[in-house]
Amino acid sequence: MPEGDTVWHTAAVLREHLCGHTLTRCDIRVPQFATVDLSGNVVDEVLSRGKHLFIRVGQASIHSHLKMDGSWRVGFLNEKRPVRVDHRARIILEANDIRAVGIDLGVLEILDREHDEGAVAHLGPDLLGPDWDAELAAANLTAQPDRPIAQALLDQRVLAGVGNVYCNELCFIAGHLPTAPVSAIGNPRRLVARARDMLWANRFRWNRCTTGDTRAGRQLWVYGRAGQACRRCGTRILVDDTGERIAYWCPSCQH
Repeated sequence: MPEGDTVWHTAAVLREHLCGHTLTRCDIRVPQFATVDLSGNVVDEVLSRGKHLFIRVGQASIHSHLKMDGSWRVGFLNEKRPVRVDHRARIILEANDIRAVGIDLGVLEILDREHDEGAVAHLGPDLLGPDWDAELAAANLTAQPDRPIAQALLDQRVLAGVGNVYCNELCFIAGHLPTAPVSAIGNPRRLVARARDMLWANRFRWNRCTTGDTRAGRQLWVYGRAGQACRRCGTRILVDDTGERIAYWCPSCQH
C-alpha cells in the first residue's frame, strides 16, 4: 500500500535513472493529456511531496499520485526482462535505454512547472520533506480535539505522508484505539515525531518495518495481523473492515 515512504523511495529511484537525461519517448495514456509529448526535453528534477510525485521536464511537470494501487517501475530496455508495458500503463517515459512506466496511477496530469506546487498547497508538513515542522503538525493534529485519531492522522492537511498502515501502527504505539478522540493523546508532539521516525527509517525500503525487527512476519505491530497474538501482551488482534479504512488494534494495549 503506497504511503509517504513508498513515494519518497519511488522518487529517489526515478531521480537516479532519469535526472539529467533527455527523454526519447513520452507516451501519455490519459485522454486529457494524450497529445502532450515531452520528448527532447531534459528531466531536471524528481521530487515527492507527501504522497504526490513530480517529474519536472522542461517547462512541464508530470504530477502523479499512486492512490491505492499505483506504482512506477523503472528499468533498462536491454535487460532480459525489461519493464513491461500493458493496459495498466498510464505513462511511458524513455531516455535511450531507460524506461519508466507509471502503472494504475490514481492521478496523472501535466502541469505548468512554475505553478505545480499549487497541486499540493493544501498539504500539511511533509514527514519526509524539507518543510517538516513537528510543532505545526502537532497543532494541526489537535485542532479538532473530538475528531477520531485515525481520521486526523489520515488527513493529509494535518501532516503529509501517513497512510493506513502507519495510522494503525501509530495508534498502537500511542496506546489508543483508532476511534479514540484526538484529545486522548497525552503528547501530540511525541506522536508526530514517532510518525516522522517511522517513515524516515523506512524511506529506502519497499517492505516497511515499525517494530524494529525486519524478519519476515515480524515487521508490524498490528496491521494485517487480525486474529494473531499481540506482540506485547498476547491478546488476539481485532479488526474492523466495515468502514472506509480497515482498522486493526489490540483490545488490551489500546483504549
